[in-house]
Amino acid sequence: MNAIPTKLERSAESELRIVWTDGQVRCYAISELRKQCPCATCREQRKAEPEAPPLLQVIDVREAAPLTIKSMKPVGAYAYSIEFSDGHDTGIYTFESLRSLGEVVAR
Repeated sequence: MNAIPTKLERSAESELRIVWTDGQVRCYAISELRKQCPCATCREQRKAEPEAPPLLQVIDVREAAPLTIKSMKPVGAYAYSIEFSDGHDTGIYTFESLRSLGEVVAR
């Protein structure tokens, strides 16, 4: 893959928009980026058998608030590290993985 991001912006409170060098524009729901986190812990959780939820589920205050991106930092010349408002920050999203996520939108 030769395309790299040229512009990152929030298109809405819950969306990220990336413009690529080949002209493609993609929108990403922040919640989808979080669900598809490529870190080892998240990959293992996605593979695991779902557990029955507790009768009364208690959630953390950070989980109750709308999910946002607190920061995005480049990792070398091939990826971004994303810190989410729920405190998760261990996923490294390669440019290739970002191109496989989100939806292509018109400029």
